[in-house]
Amino acid sequence: MQTMIAPSVLAADFGHLADEIETINRSEADWIHLDVMDGVFVPNLSFGFPVMEAIAKITTKPLDVHLMVVEPEKFLPRVKDLGAMFMNVHLEACRHLHRTLQSIREAGIRPAVTLNPATPVELLTEVINDVDMVLLMSVNPGFGGQPFIEHTTAKVRQLRKLITESGAKTLIEVDGGINLVTGAELRRAGADVLVSGSAIFHSPDPIDMIHRFKAL
Repeated sequence: MQTMIAPSVLAADFGHLADEIETINRSEADWIHLDVMDGVFVPNLSFGFPVMEAIAKITTKPLDVHLMVVEPEKFLPRVKDLGAMFMNVHLEACRHLHRTLQSIREAGIRPAVTLNPATPVELLTEVINDVDMVLLMSVNPGFGGQPFIEHTTAKVRQLRKLITESGAKTLIEVDGGINLVTGAELRRAGADVLVSGSAIFHSPDPIDMIHRFKAL
């Protein structure tokens, strides 16, 4: 399968957000990744639904909504209203993960679950067949532009093994410190989807950078 790319809007120029989204529309990007931070689950704030609603109106790419928030299930109706393809919730933030994943699927959204760097893959054993995607954080969530945590590559291999042994069809997505070098490493380990912010939006030619990611 060809590498799938989801540019993270967190690294975009918010003073020219419509232009940034239009650039992504013209690119080979597969999805747009939206990082929502609440200042409680992670030590930072990003943007909320008014910004995401504005993006949803102008993008031609499916939305991959990553909620780095406490009680993410509360926001399911609003994520549904966005027309999002994926609703991505943190295992660490869900008191009743299985119930939350079921509710997301019943709402017509593809359920995804995210693991922080220190959270072991084994904790997904009971739900791996209930999720369409697992997002592995390769930085500690809360800030863009952090260096890649090398252990993530081994974690991707562990997750790929779990998926294969479970007979699941789950995609593996990775987010944090991803450039062409770390992206190639993750692809070799078994990752399907790469989320990249700074490497794309801070590039002199984001469209070409996305093309180069797609070739990994």
